[in-house]
Amino acid sequence: MSRARQPPLVTGISPKEGTSWTKVTIRGENLGTGPADLIGLTICGHSCLLTAEWMSASKIVCRVGQAKNDKGDIIVTTKSGGNGTSTVSFKLLKPEKIGILAPSAVWVDEMNYYDMRTDRNKGISPLSLRPANPLGIDIDKGKVPQKDLEELFHGMSGDFTSENFSATWYLIENHSSTSFDQLKMAANNLRKQANKKNEGSLAYVKGGLSTFFEAQDALAAIHQKLEADGTEKVEGSMTQKLENVLNRASETADALFQEVLGRKDKADSTRNALNVLQRFKFLFNLPLNIEKNIQKGDYDVVINDYEKAKSLFGKTEVQVFKKVYDEVETRIEALRKFLLDKLLETPSTLHDQKRYIRYLSDLHAHGDPAWQCIGAQHKWILQLMHNCKDGYVKEQKSNPILHSPMLDLDNDGRRSPKSRLGQTASLKRGSSFQSARDDSWRDKTPQQVTFVDKLTKIVVGQLPNFWKLWISYVNGSLFSETAEKSGQIERSKKNARQRQNDFKRMIQEVMQSLVKLIRGALLPFTLGEGELRQYGGWEMKSELSGVWLTHVVHTIRLSYESLSALEIPNDMLQTIQDLILDLRVRCIMVTLEHTAEEVKRLTEKEDWIVDNEGITSLPAHFEKCIILALQSLQGVLECKPGETSVFQSQKIQEEVCHLSIGIIQVFIDCLEYLSMKPDGDVDNTHLSMDVSSPDLFGSMHEDISLSSEQRLLIVLSNCRYLESHTFLNVAEHFEKHSFQGIEKITQVTMASLKELDQRLFETYIELKADPIVGSLEPGIYAGYFDWKDCLSPTGVRNYVKEALVSIIAVHAEVFTISKELVPRVLARIVEAVAEEISRLMQCVSVFSKNGALQARLEICALRDAVAVCLTSESRSSFKQALEALPQLSSGADKKLLEELLNKFKSSMHLQITCFQAATSGMLKT
Repeated sequence: MSRARQPPLVTGISPKEGTSWTKVTIRGENLGTGPADLIGLTICGHSCLLTAEWMSASKIVCRVGQAKNDKGDIIVTTKSGGNGTSTVSFKLLKPEKIGILAPSAVWVDEMNYYDMRTDRNKGISPLSLRPANPLGIDIDKGKVPQKDLEELFHGMSGDFTSENFSATWYLIENHSSTSFDQLKMAANNLRKQANKKNEGSLAYVKGGLSTFFEAQDALAAIHQKLEADGTEKVEGSMTQKLENVLNRASETADALFQEVLGRKDKADSTRNALNVLQRFKFLFNLPLNIEKNIQKGDYDVVINDYEKAKSLFGKTEVQVFKKVYDEVETRIEALRKFLLDKLLETPSTLHDQKRYIRYLSDLHAHGDPAWQCIGAQHKWILQLMHNCKDGYVKEQKSNPILHSPMLDLDNDGRRSPKSRLGQTASLKRGSSFQSARDDSWRDKTPQQVTFVDKLTKIVVGQLPNFWKLWISYVNGSLFSETAEKSGQIERSKKNARQRQNDFKRMIQEVMQSLVKLIRGALLPFTLGEGELRQYGGWEMKSELSGVWLTHVVHTIRLSYESLSALEIPNDMLQTIQDLILDLRVRCIMVTLEHTAEEVKRLTEKEDWIVDNEGITSLPAHFEKCIILALQSLQGVLECKPGETSVFQSQKIQEEVCHLSIGIIQVFIDCLEYLSMKPDGDVDNTHLSMDVSSPDLFGSMHEDISLSSEQRLLIVLSNCRYLESHTFLNVAEHFEKHSFQGIEKITQVTMASLKELDQRLFETYIELKADPIVGSLEPGIYAGYFDWKDCLSPTGVRNYVKEALVSIIAVHAEVFTISKELVPRVLARIVEAVAEEISRLMQCVSVFSKNGALQARLEICALRDAVAVCLTSESRSSFKQALEALPQLSSGADKKLLEELLNKFKSSMHLQITCFQAATSGMLKT
């Protein structure tokens, strides 16, 4: 990914003060990517770009120009980073001019002129300095702004010493109001100066030509005179006189210039001595200066001084110098150790680490400080992670109340639905799904969750700098230009290539420690015994709820995204993906187990209030419980980039399917428990029926109690609704959330529900049909009735009427609870009654004529009364009962039978009509 470069930042300049044309070294950060990238450099407001020499992104060498300000910033401008800033300043000194004969306490070098075109210092005498006013006329500074001139003459300069000198710029700037005549005079002056310069020594010779001729004549006369006097040295001779005159002249000359020449020799000696002392003074003061600069933190100055001393005295044979230099090496070695300790000190910022590594590389430290720093950071991150775990484990043991259970489990982790149903308590309507214990502890975050948050924060906070340090080590950006010139960067890159596997193992160790520490806190069963001792230690008396596990999954996902943004290879982060998958699976399992616990407690929520459809609120509570559980798992079930589906494994599919079936089975067990619950265990003081219901039971007093038969009917009604609506909705919700094995879940749970429904139905039929069936035989033979010897029938006997009333009573009871159950219940009761009638008739050995007529009358009366409830089985039973009777032999018997049936229907009109009307109305609906 490409990023915009940071603006240049100047952090050091050496020296920090000096006169114009002083050569300085500028150090900093982001000082350009190359010479072409450097487009501006000013010191104290004066542009030094022409003398600038770009060395590296952290070093530039240039010369200070003639700035107007005494002190100012160093501003570097680059194409890639723009205008920069400076944290240091440069002080411009004004040199004091010392005369030839004036004494001076220090030696001052002659003024050097810097030729920018040749990039060389040229020593020139004051007489040859270029004049400040080359035209020789008055300078009149114009009012044209400097900025306008720069725009008008782009790339040119008004300085006549510049390589890009523009005469037009100079005239506009200095002579904008000068007349044309004066400019012509200035041009003539320039020509005269040029001509004089060309004449040079020839004009000097012409001016002294007469003196040369006179001297030649004098020398010729002296020569003739000497030849005439002879060449011997005789007292009073011309030669002797001339010698004496010359000696006196020499003595006089020596006397005149002795003081000046002596002072010159003394100045030369002083100058040489000061130069030597100045050079040696740097070495003698260096140990003390090193200590002072170390205390001030000016390590760059120490490094520069050490490099200078090493180049001057590193190979000296002078014992005094060697002794002082050895002391310097001792101080530098102590500095290396100090910087290495600072480098390995933790915690430390990435900026400080890079700075100390650069210092150590410039000081030519032994070994590989950068790799040592990487190793120290790796150990420190691991130590932080383990210290975090130890702190939370210790706090958990010292404050066990903070580790309240999120989900109570037995030793085996699960309990059977029936065993969970054994512990229930009565709750008033409006209570929550949770038990009546104090839930204030739920507001506190569990220790394991807080630990995971803290642990991931440590890794995400420290690993980026660790990774960036390695990248800088690989590309060589940790080292200065000194190291680059010495080949240290190439050696570092070579070492980095050799240590790639070692660093990869470091990253993997951090990732594995992170994962195992989290597993030790949340998934201890996934670790071995040895790993559990190292990464565990938590008191696992309880397990986190699905809500907290979802929070943990979200936290680890965010950490994974942060680490992926560092461009760490995916294979190094795969262990985190495996952890996320295991946590997602565990979250699903725990949530489903927890949901089973919530479903088990729905027995406490049953209020037995029946609505118009004959169901209570229990199915709705069950469906809501399932929906809430699945909604809480929505984020866990969703696959983030790089993740796999939790249902990819066949084993997990089977476990989730088993738990899903278990939840529904627990609810089925709840229904069975509620249907069989003893009357004394049911609190019915709060019961009331829906006053809007048109049924009879809705108008009953609200304090009425429910019988076991009524609870059976309510549970049967709920089973019917569960089969036709709720279980189908639950299957749709499972499918919507990508659950597998929906068909199996539906098939198994439906079979279990139907089995329960059938058992409860048989129980209710047994409770209601047995009394009716049992009353038939005693009613038939009441009053010592005998089928062989009985009077002519006068009507239907009371046992038939009592049986019908009992059936109508059952009809009323069922109709009050659920209209949908009436056909099913009445059909089975009628079947039982018809079967018993058939049995009793077949057991009679002989019927008299009147007995046969009486039996046929009562069978037909009972059959016609419950005609709407007849089934094929009941019709067959009534038919078998009639077939067991002798056939009517005369029309009079048939007529009598018809009259008696009509009489019966007339007398039982109210009961039969009510019964038939209610049943037919129910059938229409």
